[in-house]
Amino acid sequence: MKKKVLIFSLAYFPKHVGGAEVAIKEKTDRMSDIEFHMICLRFDSTLPKVERVGNVLVHRIGFSRNNPSMAELRRFPLHLNKMYFQIAAGIRAFFLHRRYHYDASWAMMAHSCGAPAALFSLLVPTVPLILELQEGDPPEYIERKMRPLWPLFSRAFTRAKIVSVISTFLSKWARRRGFRGPVVLVPNAVNVAHFSKEYPTRVIDSIKDVLGKRMGDVFLITTSRLVRKNALDDVIRALPDLPAQVRFIILGVGPDEEMLRALAKKHDVESRVTFVGQVSHTDMPAYLQACDIFIRPSRSEGMGASFVEAMAAGLPVIATQEGGIADFLFDEKRNPGQPITGFAVDKNAPEQIVGAITEIMARPEKVRAVVATAKAMVIEKYDWDIIARDMRQKVFATLLSSS
Repeated sequence: MKKKVLIFSLAYFPKHVGGAEVAIKEKTDRMSDIEFHMICLRFDSTLPKVERVGNVLVHRIGFSRNNPSMAELRRFPLHLNKMYFQIAAGIRAFFLHRRYHYDASWAMMAHSCGAPAALFSLLVPTVPLILELQEGDPPEYIERKMRPLWPLFSRAFTRAKIVSVISTFLSKWARRRGFRGPVVLVPNAVNVAHFSKEYPTRVIDSIKDVLGKRMGDVFLITTSRLVRKNALDDVIRALPDLPAQVRFIILGVGPDEEMLRALAKKHDVESRVTFVGQVSHTDMPAYLQACDIFIRPSRSEGMGASFVEAMAAGLPVIATQEGGIADFLFDEKRNPGQPITGFAVDKNAPEQIVGAITEIMARPEKVRAVVATAKAMVIEKYDWDIIARDMRQKVFATLLSSS
């Protein structure tokens, strides 16, 4: 009989998904010998309350509306969902366990799912807990946000049997939060075949036409939520000191879009910044390959799968070395002795962004070598088949064999 694992996640496919939800699907789809269930928020009333998605039986709870926009998710009553989930998901898990008899629970991110998983562990202490840290925000910020649920939030760390982390940075946070058991580093990955796919010239040219790319233009691109931590404002601040043919293509949506548009207008680079909006994972590799440099000078980052995706697509990457980025982005000057995989800048340093872009434009031979090294690293370490195997062997096999 298959072992059963209950996942706690704020959202899941087909809507409102991010890197953490992609990670769940990529891993669970490759672990068919385990039966996965999930509790997540519903948000959209057109989605069924119970549905099988890949290898996960999804149980949706919470307030919902018909096909809500991103803006509506932040308004009444949908904005209450995240707090509602902290208690309701733990209680729902208790009743689901009485029916399905779970062998383990798996909380995806401490700040959003640690509390309900900890509550479930109080109600059913015999079910071991896996806590996976995928956080991208600074730990200090997360801890402030979780003060109203501090006892449960803290218990998620002390009650967990295993903590899985996507970066060395987050493993240190787990220890600071009082976890004393095994910490297993299993980073996020990319679909290497998908992002390194070679497209016909006509496909790439059609995207260049849509974006308005002309001969001699240098397109910076980012795939990001438009939030402060991703520091897209610093890229816009750098543009006035770069040649006019350098333009910035932004893929993604988020609450900072209005501010970023106003900033581009203030610095008189409005015509050089293009907000594309949300682009599907299916189309993203072609957009990356239609551009020249990937950039996201993050102020904090749990890991950052977008950087690895860009490396797989063959783009030079400019980033900070904040948080988990330091595990895979190595710079010629800052990391002597390491294989060079990108171009590092400090956070909050637009002038360093100018320098990195200028260097990339001036040293094509070095760029080709860096891109080749980065792509080889991604193939060797960051393919989902490798990551799912590690998750199965290092996390689930250990826990489920003793349950």
